[in-house]
Amino acid sequence: MTRTAAPRTARRPGPRRAGLLVVLLASTLALLPPTAAHADGIRAQQWALEAMHTQEVWRTTKGEGVTVAVLDTGVDDRHPDLAGNVLEGKDMVGFGAGRGDRAWARHGTAMAGIIAGHGHGAGNADGVMGIAPEARILPVRVILEDGDSSRGKARSNRGNALAEGIRWAADHGADVINLSLGDDSKSAHPEASEDAAVQYALRKGAVVVASAGNGGEKGDHISYPAAYPGVIAATAVDRYGTRAPFSTRRWYATVSAPGVDVVIADPDRKYYEGWGTSAASAFVSGAVALIEAARPGLSPAQIKKLLQDTARNAPSGGRDDSRGFGFIDPAAAVARSAGLKPGSLSPVAHDDKYFGEGPDTGKDGGASTAWLGPLAGGVGGVLLVVATVLWRGSRPRREDAA
Repeated sequence: MTRTAAPRTARRPGPRRAGLLVVLLASTLALLPPTAAHADGIRAQQWALEAMHTQEVWRTTKGEGVTVAVLDTGVDDRHPDLAGNVLEGKDMVGFGAGRGDRAWARHGTAMAGIIAGHGHGAGNADGVMGIAPEARILPVRVILEDGDSSRGKARSNRGNALAEGIRWAADHGADVINLSLGDDSKSAHPEASEDAAVQYALRKGAVVVASAGNGGEKGDHISYPAAYPGVIAATAVDRYGTRAPFSTRRWYATVSAPGVDVVIADPDRKYYEGWGTSAASAFVSGAVALIEAARPGLSPAQIKKLLQDTARNAPSGGRDDSRGFGFIDPAAAVARSAGLKPGSLSPVAHDDKYFGEGPDTGKDGGASTAWLGPLAGGVGGVLLVVATVLWRGSRPRREDAA
């Protein structure tokens, strides 16, 4: 299967098995360097923290004791926002850029920060705060960054890296497996080895979360691994709850999460804004970590149903292909989980009626709707604070001025 973390479309010259790392990962997070922010002001720009009711859920748990595997381009374990939260991982690729190179671990570090960043500085007030700041990150390198000079080598190497990475993560303590990646090219199709790896992980009790795809403006092609049975597929919305235009609309959509104007950490020690269902997947994985920390022993299928049942801003009719069952609410899910007993609820294959276009494909599905009243009333204030912080943050930091 061909995959990469690149935000630009690339064409495959050969069959899908030609290599893992060369075609567009449609669920990628696009980095936007012109909007770089500084560590002393980025917390106020993390609108997802308020939207996902983190202050409420953090009174119960911050994800301690839960391991989230990030299958991506690698993770910078020395980043100050992640220091102490990154376990020793595995490189399934075995070639390409390394630590210190620009084309190394950018996408993976961004995802890890969304999931388990804890900030830094006095009181950890600076930098990126993740949704589950006490969770541990297990990095598994399965793709190359865009711009990696070794990408061409991928055409004949490590074609099974994703499937192997999923199995390795499941065997090495992953409670959650985050797949902020996907193939939604026109020729994308299910791979037996990947599907089997996902089912293996689910049977071992690992929750598998994936990006729904960034093909919303390019035909809404099905994205794998998001479409495999049992996977929690994350679509992207903006701070107003509106479907992001790029977010793929398909039958497998489970829930929506922030995917627009997301502040991310980078190995260069700067912060950027980005967009993509990659970010949405990472937010959902962090939310799952909170649920698992608060209620150990729930099965992946139980957690998926919890997320569906407690989602906010549900579409008309209960779900649609744009936002699934609605916007993820980890605080509500944790509260609801208190009444559950660990069970053996099993993932099932998708209902036949959802194969093909699905009930919402081709519709806008993104009518602007406020979150709940309190947040809707606070959006203007948040935006004003962001504007102030960006102005103040335009001054060079010491390391930038050197």
